[in-house]
Amino acid sequence: MRWCEGKQEGEIVVGGNGLGNQPNQLSRPHELQSTSPRKQVTSTVSPKPTLGKLLKSNYQNMECQKPFIDTNEQEDIELASKRATAYDASPEYKSESEDKNNIRRSTRQETGSLITIISITIWAIFIKKPDTTINTTTAKIDISTTETTMLTILTNSYTTTKNVSKFNKWKQNGITVAGGNGEGLQLNQVNWPRGIFVDKNKNIFIVDWMYGRIVEWKYNATEGQIITSGKGMYDLNRPTDVIVDQHNHSIIIADNENRRVIQWFNQTQQILIKNIGCYGLARDKNGFLYVSDWYKNEVRRWKMGEYNNEGTVVAGGNGQGHQLKQLYRPTFIFVDEEQCVYVSDFNNHRVMKWRKDAKEGTIVAGGNGQGKNLNQLSNPQGVIVDHFGYIYVADCNNHRIMRWRDGKEEGEIIVDGKGDKNQLYCPTGLSFDDEGNLYVADVVNDRVEKFEIIL
Repeated sequence: MRWCEGKQEGEIVVGGNGLGNQPNQLSRPHELQSTSPRKQVTSTVSPKPTLGKLLKSNYQNMECQKPFIDTNEQEDIELASKRATAYDASPEYKSESEDKNNIRRSTRQETGSLITIISITIWAIFIKKPDTTINTTTAKIDISTTETTMLTILTNSYTTTKNVSKFNKWKQNGITVAGGNGEGLQLNQVNWPRGIFVDKNKNIFIVDWMYGRIVEWKYNATEGQIITSGKGMYDLNRPTDVIVDQHNHSIIIADNENRRVIQWFNQTQQILIKNIGCYGLARDKNGFLYVSDWYKNEVRRWKMGEYNNEGTVVAGGNGQGHQLKQLYRPTFIFVDEEQCVYVSDFNNHRVMKWRKDAKEGTIVAGGNGQGKNLNQLSNPQGVIVDHFGYIYVADCNNHRIMRWRDGKEEGEIIVDGKGDKNQLYCPTGLSFDDEGNLYVADVVNDRVEKFEIIL
């Protein structure tokens, strides 16, 4: 129906020939959109006036009819669905589906401006932005504009490198995947493990702090193999962390008591950085190496391959203390996609976040004194941040793994060890594999535990 303002009656402009699927009939129409540049029609669903074609969803006939369309503006839309939702495609396009819609659309470039059309229960009608094409498949929707975005239908997240979701939980009984055979020098033993690194093949690289060695445990192996066998000047002394470059088959080690960062490459050793109280290591997507200095209470950054300088301070560096610009014995670190540096501030019982080029950090976990309440930490060690911004912390002296959301006052316990021999006892290093399983260096128990994700 079309109604003029102030009139008592309207006139039929589409349909009016009974319920049916003939070209002159409709079947329970529930929404429309006008595209006339001279008139605006406001839908009860979307309060925005719109421009473009007049489209009516006709859900029982499973088609979209298009009366009053100029032949130069023809567009074929086929919808096969019972439920979908469409949102304004500017600046970000979003779509959700419950029935794996098949949507095919051929378009040509038009002038005019993009507006919105929203279908509340049965259909989705998509209006394109100028110079925008929308190509969809059953599984995902790809939107090509000046800025490309990919969304995956029926998932809760953007595509990530780690299968870790804010809704995930882990089994509370861990599986020993390395060590667990007491203290000693045998290949089936590790001793006070600190940093760990899990590669894409689920091989685990372990820092054996007590005996100064790096041990690799292949997936499902019952013993490890020593991959650092340096002699003389390359002997390790109380190493604390390790990162692995799988592209060039090299590893970088924080050789703490020798006060240096060392690289092993195909049985060749090289000292990268000297005179540094190194503890934690991290790299970012641009190839920079980050090192926490336990003694100078700071984190510095170097460009990979350029170590003949003092590096750049990116966190701390203002002496020992508890102010936001200070650290007090930093341990493990993590660097996210935006080059924000997360630091486990050991003696301040907190995790700090330093944005790129910031002069001070912000507290993102703990910071309420040493304790075991949900808003407290006790000597934090390993730290990892996922793509949702959740912060995973090895709460060492509380014998638990915590998860915090940036900006929240409290964290949640995801693994509670309670300090028993058959559970976690002073956890330090953390790592995830590509399936989202959590690996923890269980120091006092001389082992590495794997906590399987609950899908």
